[in-house]
Amino acid sequence: MKYRTRNYYTDSQKALMWERWKEGWTLHQIGQLFDRPHTSIQNILVKTGGIRPPERCRSATALTLFEREEISLAIVAGESIRSIAARLGRAPSTIS
Repeated sequence: MKYRTRNYYTDSQKALMWERWKEGWTLHQIGQLFDRPHTSIQNILVKTGGIRPPERCRSATALTLFEREEISLAIVAGESIRSIAARLGRAPSTIS
């Protein structure tokens, strides 16, 4: 039996798929654009019912990379969780 390799699409390729789908292109036309079968395009589009998913963005309440680095350095320096939390303006439970 011949095994097919799995096709992975980049974010830019997926964005192009969604643009073409919104313009009214068929799955076969989009598949020809990428030189892939229409079923591989269908698998991408069907996950959200043919509606383009919203772009992902991090929650405003999540720790930023800068805050995570500050926490790491402060822990290594031996600071308490409460003092780190007070300095960053966050709850101690978020720091822990």
